[in-house]
Amino acid sequence: MTQRLVRPIALNAFNAILFFSTLNHVALSQEKKVQENKAPGKKVPEAITDKSGEKTNENVVAEENPTPPESLDSIAKLQYIASATRKAPWGHWGNRPDGYHAWTNHSNRLIPVYTFGANLSAYKNENSLYRSSEKIQELYGRLPINTVNANANYLDQTDLYRLQREAIESGRKKYVFLIVFDGMDWQTTQAASIYKNRKVTYTEGRGNGLAFQDYRGVETDFGSMVTSSYSDDCEVDEDAQQIKIPWKIRGGYDSKLGGEFPWSIPSDIAYPISRSQTSPHAYTDSSSSATSMTAGIKTFNGGLNVTYDCRQVETIAHWAQRERGMSVGAVTSVPISHATPAAAYSHNVSRDDFQDISRDLLGIKSIAHRQTPLPGLDVVIGAGWGVTTKDSKGQGQNFIAGNRYCADEDLTRSSIESGGRYVVAQRTEGKSGRELLMEGAKRAVEGKHRLLGYFGTKLGHLPFQTANGDFQPTRDMKATEQYTPADILENPVLADMAEAAIEVLSQNPKGFWVMIEAGDVDWANHSNNIDSSIGAVFSGDEAFQRVVNWIESKQAWNDSLIVLTADHGHYFNLTQPQAVADAASQTAR
Repeated sequence: MTQRLVRPIALNAFNAILFFSTLNHVALSQEKKVQENKAPGKKVPEAITDKSGEKTNENVVAEENPTPPESLDSIAKLQYIASATRKAPWGHWGNRPDGYHAWTNHSNRLIPVYTFGANLSAYKNENSLYRSSEKIQELYGRLPINTVNANANYLDQTDLYRLQREAIESGRKKYVFLIVFDGMDWQTTQAASIYKNRKVTYTEGRGNGLAFQDYRGVETDFGSMVTSSYSDDCEVDEDAQQIKIPWKIRGGYDSKLGGEFPWSIPSDIAYPISRSQTSPHAYTDSSSSATSMTAGIKTFNGGLNVTYDCRQVETIAHWAQRERGMSVGAVTSVPISHATPAAAYSHNVSRDDFQDISRDLLGIKSIAHRQTPLPGLDVVIGAGWGVTTKDSKGQGQNFIAGNRYCADEDLTRSSIESGGRYVVAQRTEGKSGRELLMEGAKRAVEGKHRLLGYFGTKLGHLPFQTANGDFQPTRDMKATEQYTPADILENPVLADMAEAAIEVLSQNPKGFWVMIEAGDVDWANHSNNIDSSIGAVFSGDEAFQRVVNWIESKQAWNDSLIVLTADHGHYFNLTQPQAVADAASQTAR
């Protein structure tokens, strides 16, 4: 578990004293306040605003007899009625069965892991680090309460970094794919599988029906992992790249409360959302969890490839690029500088410093790399196009009004037309998104250039395809998303993005590492929308199949590794699985 430090950000004398002298006092006092808020008799909020800060519809009055539009398919009608009445007999989000929209954030559930081209034997069962108090203490910087488990079968999220690193370092693998279904826990996967199968075929284990569940063309394994972070959020200074006020709750995993398996029902339903009276362990956010998978450390929620005291840590992409001469890339269905793709390469104390994050991705000087920029990714493809703002909140003094996720001038200067290194393929009026992207990939290959694909809708992500694939989402915790025909035409799908990335990256005879993120699973789950969530899982599953098609076409399984997982879970409870099966059987797909 040795940390690979790139560049320590030194705390000045004042901030060092402030940070370390207040750390314990603030943490203890705020922890006490948290526990007081969890005491019996305290009102639990109907819903929590998610990390993006987007407003939810938590104050909407429940309707008694809602009538869903006739145009909706059966699963969309289930979602519509549940959202309108604020309750559903077949399922709910959170720890309150009487409230369909009782929780819109993440949870501390165990998360499934699927590998193809390798197994997990070195990290699970008798080799689980959670059986060792020494390894746990090294991982978390302390020994979290009730976290040592002599019978632990699960691995830790940081083990996925070690798996990827060992596969490359040993010379066994030259094509490494980290496929992340952001926010997809076992329960979300089961719902998608039931819809696909039109029936309930399993209640535990790996399951079947989806391509990544069923594929057996190479050695494959299945396990689960802990995703808890070093701590919850800190208040940070983006300009100084330092912590101002430290965390409230620290990480850990109590299997007696959370369960031994991803499908376990918690013995304490408040535990997964950090409200346990006995083991108040922090649940992770996407930046911290992705950092675990790409850099092999635990960090505070909101941090990207930095330690708890703001030292920068090398990622697998940095190492593979520098030491092995491999090409590296990141692909996502959400903004290119959002937490998960950001963790592939960027350094920042704040996941919300979007423009600086994109600068790291593109090899431009940033707040974290002021003198010498990072080399940059060879391929960056994702969303965020067309989202503009004048609000610099969270982005520091170097924020430039305009595109929220990648400053307009940075996008321009990155293009080969302006002397940059990237063929830029971005959403264009009247043009097919897939064709535009593939043309860009072809130009990049022919000219030996890098590739930047920039797409999306005004909402920041690719359109939700929904369970039946009609791209017509129904109501949820936030609002009803609506897309124009242009939104569908002018955007590629995630599988297209993966295909284009591989086309460019595979030109390097030394191999490549790439992250592919189905980020819209997380966005759908934050909105408590099971219809959009299932569709997003299908979108990610199609990207997985596209990757497999390439590997098989090149007969490259001996050289390839796929690690497929989620960075964290939400708190969806499917109490009547047959309801999803019945809805699916009434829907043509």
